[in-house]
Amino acid sequence: MNKAAIYHRPESEYAFLYTANELRVRVRTALDDIAQIMVVSGDPYDAPNGVWNKQEDLVMTRGLTTDTHQYWEASLNAPYNRLNYGFIITGLDGEETFYGDQGFEAVLEDDAAEYDNLMGSNSYFKMPYFQEIDRFKAPEWVKETVWYQIFPERFANGDPSNDNEGTLPWQPEDHPTRDAFYGGDLRGVIDHLDHLVDLGVNGIYFNPIFEAPTNHKYDTRDYLAIDPHFGTKEDFKELVDKAHDLGIKVMLDAVFNHIGDESPEWLDVLKNGAASRYADWFHIHSFPARYTATDDFETARDATYETFAFTPHMPKLNTANPEVQDYLLNIATYWIREFNIDAWRIDVANEVDHHFWKRFYKAVTALNPDFYVLGEIWTSAQSWLRGDEFNGVMNYAFTGSIVDYFARRKISAEKMVSNLSTQLMLNRDQTNQMMYNLLDSHDAPRILSVAQGNKDVVKQMYAFMLLQQGTPDIYYGSEYAMAGEQDPDNRKPMEWRKEKQDHDMYQFMKNLIALRRSHVGLLVNGNLTFDVEVESDIVSFTRALGEDYITAVFNAGERAFSLPASLELTENQILLSNGYADQSIRSDGFVVFASK
Repeated sequence: MNKAAIYHRPESEYAFLYTANELRVRVRTALDDIAQIMVVSGDPYDAPNGVWNKQEDLVMTRGLTTDTHQYWEASLNAPYNRLNYGFIITGLDGEETFYGDQGFEAVLEDDAAEYDNLMGSNSYFKMPYFQEIDRFKAPEWVKETVWYQIFPERFANGDPSNDNEGTLPWQPEDHPTRDAFYGGDLRGVIDHLDHLVDLGVNGIYFNPIFEAPTNHKYDTRDYLAIDPHFGTKEDFKELVDKAHDLGIKVMLDAVFNHIGDESPEWLDVLKNGAASRYADWFHIHSFPARYTATDDFETARDATYETFAFTPHMPKLNTANPEVQDYLLNIATYWIREFNIDAWRIDVANEVDHHFWKRFYKAVTALNPDFYVLGEIWTSAQSWLRGDEFNGVMNYAFTGSIVDYFARRKISAEKMVSNLSTQLMLNRDQTNQMMYNLLDSHDAPRILSVAQGNKDVVKQMYAFMLLQQGTPDIYYGSEYAMAGEQDPDNRKPMEWRKEKQDHDMYQFMKNLIALRRSHVGLLVNGNLTFDVEVESDIVSFTRALGEDYITAVFNAGERAFSLPASLELTENQILLSNGYADQSIRSDGFVVFASK
């Protein structure tokens, strides 16, 4: 038995309240090392006549595996909301040990007196009380949401009267420059809400819509104003109300790490230097605040103040300053109070202090307990996902492995499954249900370009992603197979010309979204198992809940793959497929089937 690999930590992703009275526990062990783990548990005070009233021992379930570890899972309850628990671990080599808060101890004889003595020695892990206020709360509606990301300047031009000078003709085949404007606005979104309804999405994530000089709007000039080239507050109110009437949630982009250098606050600093009332709103090393202009408008490495990346036009806000906190919290709550938005996506979330995000979370959920807070963090994000800052993050760390396997062919199926399992085990189960899964965005090349134009591979990836836990996203235009390399090429005007649209891809995406939404309970709550056939390059997974299950099989190999003869699929079992016929899946194909 490899004891060095055995790990558990109370009140963490290894032991968390899933519901008010259900404690889920995990143990990590070395791969192919342990035969069985039993949970020993009971109330620390429940000892009538001096004998501990131990609960019935529970055998843990084998969970996900990585290339180095096996995870084990169990669900516990406590009649009095208190629980001591430990683990009796049996190795494949026959060794037994008790694992608790003090490490490893000899396994005791199974009699009440022995266990009672151990209970009093602090050997057990403890959940001192099931504190409902501390439980990670997951807004239920998010689990059922399929998002559609809109880069407002490039989705649709519904009101040419608000176009700025130099607006270009709407040409989806263009390769936009960084400073190009095409006239997209809020009226264009309102005009195409029927498109989103037909596609089946029920959430819109907007890139910034507040007043700013650039097309991307991440250099905010005024957080309380809609950019005039996008429309008015009346337009936005109409959009939110109509979206809600259609069952569509609305999420805005909160750019609170930095502000634009045309904002009144920064202009005051430039004018008044250290005497500015806003001088401490920023991280300024020396006055005057300045930088050396270069041919690259967006980069300066010698600025005398902190910026986002090396962008001198985006000075970083000092969110430890109480005045800055109050300023930003007023903005965050204003758009909820006045327009009833449903969610904030937090830009550059990991570069802002935890103290501020805790205040932020309290402020927005005080107005709406079911409000969704999504952080932009590209790596694992446990520090932000404890239930008092963010509900989820943009899950690049998870979906990046899907892209690396199917599109880039950089990793094996085994490695992809290991990576996905590792990411899932970093978080509580309800946290995984809140993660924002995406294949591309305004910050990454379009997935069709990553897949070198192979639409079958793109279909594989979308099918794989939309059948995972987490709330999935479609980047505008992906339903019509739009391509584009890195920013700004990934921000082309939306293709609205019917003769240029890929209607096969659209129908596929529509069917896939319908599949997701009609089976969301099973996909979100079902137990997950992966399977890999290395030689054939086949990866499959199953979601099972009671007697019901959904299985998806993906062929990334170079030859057609025949399903086992023992698996005779009936026509009514097959939910969705691509490249599947007569028990055989062609290369770059898949089949999704259910129990009935």
